[in-house]
Amino acid sequence: MHRAVEEGRLRKLVLASPTVAGDDVASRIDVRAIAWRGAQGLSFCAHHATRDVTRNLALVEGLAHVEGLIEGYAHAHLHVLDGEAELRRSRRGRYGLTRRMPDVARAERVRDAEGAPEPGLARHDRIKRRWVDVGRPWLVDLGVTDAEARVIPSMARKWKQIDKFVEIVDHAIGTSPLRDRGLVRVVDFGAGKGYLTFAVHDHLVRVLGREAHVLGVERRSALVDAAEATARRHGMQGLQFVAGDITSAPLDASDVVIALHACDTATDEALHRGVRAGAAILIASPCCHQQLRPQILPPALLKPMLRHGIHLGQEAEMVTDALRALLLEREGYATRVFEFVSLEHTSKNKMILAVRREDPVDRAALDAEITALESFYGVREQRLQTLLAA
Repeated sequence: MHRAVEEGRLRKLVLASPTVAGDDVASRIDVRAIAWRGAQGLSFCAHHATRDVTRNLALVEGLAHVEGLIEGYAHAHLHVLDGEAELRRSRRGRYGLTRRMPDVARAERVRDAEGAPEPGLARHDRIKRRWVDVGRPWLVDLGVTDAEARVIPSMARKWKQIDKFVEIVDHAIGTSPLRDRGLVRVVDFGAGKGYLTFAVHDHLVRVLGREAHVLGVERRSALVDAAEATARRHGMQGLQFVAGDITSAPLDASDVVIALHACDTATDEALHRGVRAGAAILIASPCCHQQLRPQILPPALLKPMLRHGIHLGQEAEMVTDALRALLLEREGYATRVFEFVSLEHTSKNKMILAVRREDPVDRAALDAEITALESFYGVREQRLQTLLAA
């Protein structure tokens, strides 16, 4: 394991089948490599009957801790990029070591940035990386997986959304001023049951080894109570759910602000609050674009196309989100508008991702683009622009 960590090949180590009993003995311990305080480290997640306990250690201390733990477990399963090794101890105290290089490990090893397989491995044989561990116990409480860590068929689309969202958050953090930050503060407006809120907290703490303060804001008190109970049951420190909405929730200082499926100008309210809070990352998935549609005066060239209501609605949606992106760029963010997940998984699949830039922007040039776009379509007022001006 020492060599796997040093060479960056460690996927995880699983310790199972404890040899002693007791309330303080975990039934399973997952160990993963992380970046810890600017250096290599190990993250330990101990699974107990009613809670999970996560502990992060520096590399040397972590490896010594592993050696001490192995004595208390009859099964140690090491997963590395190019194979697996299992150490088992029988009831008589005899040890058996099995090594193998399964297809999954081989597929993981040959995957590259373009997704090109190595000779002899067909493209359809490649294994897609998952960003959320399907074995996480909170997924069971939220109804995404069953007790055997299998995704419930009716929740397959939701599972893909959760996994894709964590991937987006991970990449955004890596390209933002938060990449070396020890503490990350997140606010998720409209958290609902907390699928994404739990996933973001889990990824920050368990995978990235950060201290995380994650707040899920939801209007429906029953969902807040259920999410709070799940977070407490699994010992997820720094994760909290409160009843409220975009305009009333506390947002003194936040690093990441999330607002998925906020209706119409509620998206603008959330983006504005994120900008004013100094957030490094803003993530929104807009829906119900209503404000601009009655304002749009179709330019002469586009009248034959925009006389159809469906086209006018689509054009109003594009203009709204294009203006939002330009306004955020003017506030110092690098902004992208893209498809979140495939339409087969959700019809609300557009996402605005804004990451705080560390270089200056040309505000005058962006102002000119905003004015030209509004003039072309006859837009008189856009909510985010009004809020930022005020």
